[in-house]
Parts: sequence; structure tokens; C-alpha cells
Amino acid sequence: MQPKLVQVPEALPVKIYTTERVGISKATHDAHLGLWKGYANKTNEIRQRLADLDADPTKANQIFSEMRALKTNYAFAYGGYINHTVYFNSIGGEGGEANGDIEALIKESYGSFGRWADDWKATGMAARGWAFLAYDHTEQRVQTYIGDSQDTFPAWNHTLLLGLDVYEHAYYLDFQAARPKYISAYMEVIDWDAVNGRIPR
Repeated sequence: MQPKLVQVPEALPVKIYTTERVGISKATHDAHLGLWKGYANKTNEIRQRLADLDADPTKANQIFSEMRALKTNYAFAYGGYINHTVYFNSIGGEGGEANGDIEALIKESYGSFGRWADDWKATGMAARGWAFLAYDHTEQRVQTYIGDSQDTFPAWNHTLLLGLDVYEHAYYLDFQAARPKYISAYMEVIDWDAVNGRIPR
């Protein structure tokens, strides 16, 4: 069986490099692209191995088995691919306050953009890996979440709208250990049109 494969990114959107105006450098993005490619390649590799695997229930085991290893690492690889796809699509904009439908959703959930921005920054500081803004299809509202790893997207029946990578590889070259400065810089380059484009219609 030939599985469906994800598209391996060969380059970043040109708009990404406009983040140099706030201190997020081309060198950081170019190194980060390599990680995104790695998640795509491993996603494809695991999909192929799962397609070729003899899915014999008597060989599967919760302590260790090929099925367990492939399935758990698939969640990590594909999660990393999706998280970075949203991350790179979400920056390179003008930043500032949200506009359009996402502005209304943020204000409905948080009362004001300022209160959401404070929550977002605090979420980014509290996270080990990611801060997420997601749309809850059940409640038709947005909520911020922490993702401590690539495969810890926090809630079912949500659509990921905005992702803030707070692993050190996303900022250390430019900001060293000053994560708050990186998060503030990120806020200045959010592409709200891209975020609006991911809201379910």
C-alpha cells in the first residue's frame, strides 16, 4: 500500500524574513526550517513503515513493540509538522491588535485583546514547548493552551489557529535566554489575516 505523504517544505514563505525588523533573524528561521523538514520527512517515513507493517495484534505490546514505537513516534512527528506549519504561516505580518473574525472571538472569550495578549504571553512563559490558540468546535469559542511537546495538542474537536514555538531553538540565537523579549517580538509580527484564514467557516 502506498500511503499519502505530507509535502516536505523546501523554503519558508518570503514574508517570514520580515521578522528581522523585530530581531528574529534569517539565521534562526533557516535553521528552524531544517527542523520542520525533519518532522515532514519522519512523518512520511513512519507512514510508509506503518503501511508496510504486518499489523498482527499478537505482536503488538504496550511495553515495547514495533506498532507501539511507530504509533507513538508518529504522533510526535506529525504533531511537529503541523505545529510548525501553523507557526511559519502565522508570522511575517504586521502584528498589533487582532482584526476580523479572530478579534471578535478573542474579545468574546477574554473580554479584550489586551487581556488575551497578557494570557498569551503568560502561556508562552509557562509552556515548555508551545502556546496554542485554538477554536473549540463544541463551544464555538477560542482558548489558549499549553503544549509541552510536539504531540501534546491539548483538546479534541479543536482547530489550531495560532502557534507560538517557545523551544529554545526558536529564539536562543537572537535573544539567548530572554524568552519574554522573543515573545514580545513575536507579537509584533503575527499575521492576523493568516489566523483568520484558519477559522472554520
